[in-house]
Amino acid sequence: MKRIRTIAIVLPQFHPIPENDEWWGKGFTEWTNVAKAKPLFKDHYQPHIPSDLGFYDLRLQEAREAQAKIAKDHGIHGFCYYHYWFNGKRLLDKPIDEILQLKKPDMPFMLCWANENWTRRWDGLENDILIKQDYSFEDDQRHMRWLCEKVFPDERYIRVYDKPVFVIYRDDLFPDIKRTLRLWRNIAEEEYGFKGLYLCAMESFNRNFDPEEIGFDACIEFSPHHLMKYLNKPKKKIPFPTIWPEGKKYPRITDFRLAAQGSIDRELPGYKVFRSVTPSWDNTPRKGENGVIGKNSSPSLFMHWLKSLKQRFQPYSEEENFIFINAMNEWAEGNHLEPCLKYGTRYLEATKKALQD
Repeated sequence: MKRIRTIAIVLPQFHPIPENDEWWGKGFTEWTNVAKAKPLFKDHYQPHIPSDLGFYDLRLQEAREAQAKIAKDHGIHGFCYYHYWFNGKRLLDKPIDEILQLKKPDMPFMLCWANENWTRRWDGLENDILIKQDYSFEDDQRHMRWLCEKVFPDERYIRVYDKPVFVIYRDDLFPDIKRTLRLWRNIAEEEYGFKGLYLCAMESFNRNFDPEEIGFDACIEFSPHHLMKYLNKPKKKIPFPTIWPEGKKYPRITDFRLAAQGSIDRELPGYKVFRSVTPSWDNTPRKGENGVIGKNSSPSLFMHWLKSLKQRFQPYSEEENFIFINAMNEWAEGNHLEPCLKYGTRYLEATKKALQD
């Protein structure tokens, strides 16, 4: 039986930080958008309210332990935490720092550098930059040295043949990604004695490219963006009820069933790409009428999607064996394995069953 390591992506924005207090209001966390969401039309599932884990604070060890336990109990091998680095300034760093310092929870993990500018996009102001991502080779070196000193030595850190796995969300934003990756590998190997790095790029915004041509080892599907291929703009005669505000435009609707089947039917390229699945999607808690809703999602559809990808997936080697779940806790995107009042633990149970069959 082939061994597969299932990795769930984790958003750490479930605790207040001074920057979010300044930008969005005192005490802002991801739960702020989640709790204030409202249904926009008949049978629209909002708000998504957490059940078993509650409105947790990831600064708390008990919350991180509970999150890891419920994932491990349902077949998740490890977590991929989003990592925020802006020229040496880190944001949302408390959970990772605590995990490293306390050596708990006992959960394998890796980091994904979410290397975009932070903007007021939730307000629709994409060009209003809150904190800018400036690139330089000096910062590349400083960043990798921090990772090699503080993060990669942790015995829980996920590796491929003893090479720490590090993921980049937007490789296309770097001025010279090939040079950056060479710098990183040289630092890890020559200065810190690692056997190398296993570097992955997200196929974000449905970009398909051979990762080895630009210095990566593999790609990872960013499955939420795959949904956007199936967007349908509702016709004006769609019978939304009167709770829809007059004069407001409708959110965009995508059929989750088409997206899941499109992913299952994907003709795989000749390069290494790790597959990814998404439980459900609805980012109207963040974006309101500018959001995207994936209709017809369900735990049974998610199980079918994950099971199908698992059956088709042939690991590239004994340790190049990842399938990603995007995400564990993107609550403001309606995209979470964690239990909610409507479905309870059914998405987690679907995960476990798909991985066992």
